[in-house]
Amino acid sequence: MHATGIMIGAFEPLHLGHVRQILTAAGQIQTLHIIITPSPAPHPSFGITLQDKARWLQMAFAELPFIRIHLSEDRNLPTYDMLSASTVEVEKGTANTSLASNALRRLLTTLALDTSSVKTSPALVFIGNHPLNQNLAQQLLLPVVTLTPDDEFDTAAIARDPVAHWSSLYPEARGDYTKTVAIVGGESSGKTTLVHKLANYYGASFALEMGRLYVGSDLGGTEVGLQYSDYAPIALDHAQAIREAKSQALAPVTIIDTDFVTTQAFCEEYEGRTHPFVSACIDEFRADFTIMLDNNTPWVDDGMRSLGTPDARGRFEQRLVTIFERHAIDPYMIDAPNYDARYRATLAFIDSKVYGKPL
Repeated sequence: MHATGIMIGAFEPLHLGHVRQILTAAGQIQTLHIIITPSPAPHPSFGITLQDKARWLQMAFAELPFIRIHLSEDRNLPTYDMLSASTVEVEKGTANTSLASNALRRLLTTLALDTSSVKTSPALVFIGNHPLNQNLAQQLLLPVVTLTPDDEFDTAAIARDPVAHWSSLYPEARGDYTKTVAIVGGESSGKTTLVHKLANYYGASFALEMGRLYVGSDLGGTEVGLQYSDYAPIALDHAQAIREAKSQALAPVTIIDTDFVTTQAFCEEYEGRTHPFVSACIDEFRADFTIMLDNNTPWVDDGMRSLGTPDARGRFEQRLVTIFERHAIDPYMIDAPNYDARYRATLAFIDSKVYGKPL
């Protein structure tokens, strides 16, 4: 067993194959240093940071103190599976190998790892036995731990299309790869029913409308006692519900019942003023996509709704539009008065925007 090892990877996204290979390497090394580097080809639809990837790995191996996580911005470092998978000939890879060896020397210095003896030098972890790996190890006089390729997980394919390989993603990473879709609209526009239908259709996580739950839990079931000071805790509850839904993401889409714009619209409607905290939440926690349902469905009085007249419904809808414009949010409008048509239009939109199917 080697005393120390170095495993360098982009881990974007972290998938189950990565985790299994890390565990295999850790079984051969007493202290394994995982170095996270930028992806050579980041996916344009997901803004993944080094810190995001650090969090995934830290959570994955929190109970294994002999696995230590580090970040590096050095793009010349050789990732543990990149060279092995390369089809470039050895001669063509000489320059890259030289850059990689220099980058590794800098890394070893940064980590203060002893390289004075081959016996005590940290082992480099690679997949397979590509000649470039051997050249790199020979330049630095470092031992190599070779891992067997796992044909079940194609790292390049998963990186190109995380949605298509959702089940391969490590659970901690899924929250950064799910897209949030907020369903908004006036009272009695069918939002909540649609949210549950969508969650069932996609097998997705969802966050419920916090204003309605708050009225039930803190105001006794009616809006009689609702006041300006309630809108901040409603927004906080909503932010937490979204965070929990994303962290438990079951699918590439996570459904949100209403949004902070709706909370702001009710505040302006009932209190006659804009709430600055809710405004900040609109900008900080905006959904990836927003679907707005037209207020042209039949009014249903459930005992909590108060904006049932045509004038009130029209006024509230315009208020939503105004707030969206104020915060530069462009919702996708669905105006079909038929509930099933709304459902099918929403499915088509999500299939297109999240799953890449033709609209």
